[in-house]
Amino acid sequence: MEKVKTTYNRRSFLKASALSGGGMLISIGWLSGFTPAETPDFASLPPDWNELNGFVKITADNIIKIMSPNPEGGQNVKTSMPMIVAEELDADWKKVVVEQADLDTKHFTRQFIGGSQAIHQGWQTLRMAGATAKQMLREAAANQWQVPVAEISTELGVLYHKKSGKSAKYGEMATAAAQIPVPKDVKLKDVKDFVIVGHSQKNVEGPKIVTGKPLFGIDIKKEGMLIAMITHPPAFGLKFKSVQNEAVVRKMKGIKDIFPVKIFQDDYERQFFDTTTFLEVVAIVGNSTWEVMQAKKALKIEWEPFADYTEKKNMMGRKLTAKIPAGLESTADHTAKMAERMAQPATVRRKDGDPETAFKNAAKVLERTFTGPFLAHNCMEPMNFFAHVTDEKAELAGPIQKPENTELALSSRLGMPLEKIDIKMTRLGGGFGRRSYAHWLIEAALISQKVKAPVKLLYTREDDMTSGIYRSAYSATYRAALDANNNLIGFHVKAGGVPESPLYANRFPAGAVDHYLAEDWSVETNLTVGSFRAPRSNFMAAAEQSFLDEVAEAAGKDPITFRLELLKRAKENPVGKNNEYEPERYAGVLELVREKSGYEQAKNTRHLGVSAYFCHDSYAAHVFDLEMKEGMPVVKKVCCAIDCGIVINPDAAKNMTEGAIVDGIGTALFGNMTFTKGVPDKSNFDSYRMIRMNEAPKEIDVHFVKNTIDPSGMGEPAYPPVFGALANALYKATGKRFYNQPFTPALLE
Repeated sequence: MEKVKTTYNRRSFLKASALSGGGMLISIGWLSGFTPAETPDFASLPPDWNELNGFVKITADNIIKIMSPNPEGGQNVKTSMPMIVAEELDADWKKVVVEQADLDTKHFTRQFIGGSQAIHQGWQTLRMAGATAKQMLREAAANQWQVPVAEISTELGVLYHKKSGKSAKYGEMATAAAQIPVPKDVKLKDVKDFVIVGHSQKNVEGPKIVTGKPLFGIDIKKEGMLIAMITHPPAFGLKFKSVQNEAVVRKMKGIKDIFPVKIFQDDYERQFFDTTTFLEVVAIVGNSTWEVMQAKKALKIEWEPFADYTEKKNMMGRKLTAKIPAGLESTADHTAKMAERMAQPATVRRKDGDPETAFKNAAKVLERTFTGPFLAHNCMEPMNFFAHVTDEKAELAGPIQKPENTELALSSRLGMPLEKIDIKMTRLGGGFGRRSYAHWLIEAALISQKVKAPVKLLYTREDDMTSGIYRSAYSATYRAALDANNNLIGFHVKAGGVPESPLYANRFPAGAVDHYLAEDWSVETNLTVGSFRAPRSNFMAAAEQSFLDEVAEAAGKDPITFRLELLKRAKENPVGKNNEYEPERYAGVLELVREKSGYEQAKNTRHLGVSAYFCHDSYAAHVFDLEMKEGMPVVKKVCCAIDCGIVINPDAAKNMTEGAIVDGIGTALFGNMTFTKGVPDKSNFDSYRMIRMNEAPKEIDVHFVKNTIDPSGMGEPAYPPVFGALANALYKATGKRFYNQPFTPALLE
């Protein structure tokens, strides 16, 4: 058994108290990722359960209820994280109920999803919560039966004293257990003894999902609720000036009000996720969605260019001032500026050895430049939020990834203390960064405050796709120096973007090459950008893994063998001390995917593409097997190997991997947002191409490295290697290398 010594702060981690009707309440100071569970098998649940949040509760009926602080966005943490608590508690999983908590900073921290960190950061805390609760129940039973606590065992929510034959359900001891001081030393289970964690469990929201019950923010309906929409400037670089036909539109059927909404005050210091370019929009409020949409179409608004300005930012304690340039930007301008910056000196982020001399003396130098465009998120559920703001309080509900961060901005904007703001989190119909930047929540609140009524704000698809929070546009130039024996002796990466650099200077192949140089640059823009599934990694993995395949070919080596040789060097004689990855685990996924894909047997007869990458503390490797049909790829099979430590819920992890692969293929082939004089050239799915069902891989085979390492990221790591594996397989099938995303234009040449 693993014994972990801990010092608990009752306020920040765990509190126990008795329920008035009998039972125990356990408040956990960090629970990060469940969501509401359907409870069809329990006929009579205590009515007060819906009034609690931030607790694990055990009732006299021996049912355990876990309030989930973090939003559910389809990654299935609502099932996986309660499994961790239930495992250490020795609970009967069939009697666990999960419910979504409201935003509650008193009981929880990190009430957000992002960075694939829910399981990774919650692992030890959730285990401690379950183990501590179990220990308190054991002590309660020992006290009542007058036996040593060491003689009390637990199984499926029942306490046993085998010597006397006594037993009791957890619920029978819950009230007494709540009176026991929280123990400072608890024992955690050995991983080999897990019976819930590591075993697939069905999604706790499955019944609601398949029966179409309300789960999403867009489903919300309240008595007296009005519908609101907004109109933002048609081009980046413009701002609101005036409404020209307000009186006419006000007379349209069902319209209640039209007015400008200023999202942030001029002197507001923006927090990390307070990103929006369009600081003032026009709100249209009415009785129904259709009526408001007609008014929105009829509205005539005058916009005007804005001048350069600066924003004060507080990036999680790091304060800075960002310049927002004026002008109507075009993709052609971005491309020219990136090429110009690539040719200029850049900022050195890492330098090992003497790369200048290595390249000067090289027998062969390979140089390639890769580009990636702006990308739109295009969540299937449009942006929406419900708000009801009165003089006394603000009640809000909807899909959001970072509610705690946005609550701070809302408090500042409304001039209302945090304790008077209540944010309820609904299931997200898509996210991966887009719903981190929830300016529409503030818009909904300001609209409700103005019209003095409950309001549901809806964005049209066009509103969302043209309002920003795009993935940045990127470019990276790679150079490789080979000696006369085709050994890699020098490696140089120079990367940048509009407006951010994608560079990760300390990732592979850093640490595996004697002479290594990484540098970067950036170009200012007034387009809004933000997190996009596996931020920056999604581009760097594509460029790096495509380039490494080409270097392997130039060296006359098999792509997997070439990577494994570099990783062996990084393990046995690493260069530098700041390498982010573990070479052994990195090599492990490559070896596993080579075995499971039958790579050695098929590499000379099939069009196989290999890629592997490390991000979010996890390792992923793919082998794509494709063939060409009418000029376009048909992905026959993808074999994937993942090392994310202990896999909590294998089915959920497999589903996330499959989703990442399908998503990545679609983005690699079709994803592209361009601009002409500040206007996004695409505004809906008729022009912004998404992957279709018949274009998904015919088979996806997922394998996980079995180990006892603490869990790490899972939602994002499988995504970045997709691009490189697809590009490398396409090369095998077409004889053409792919340097610019999306790949389809080059395929059709």
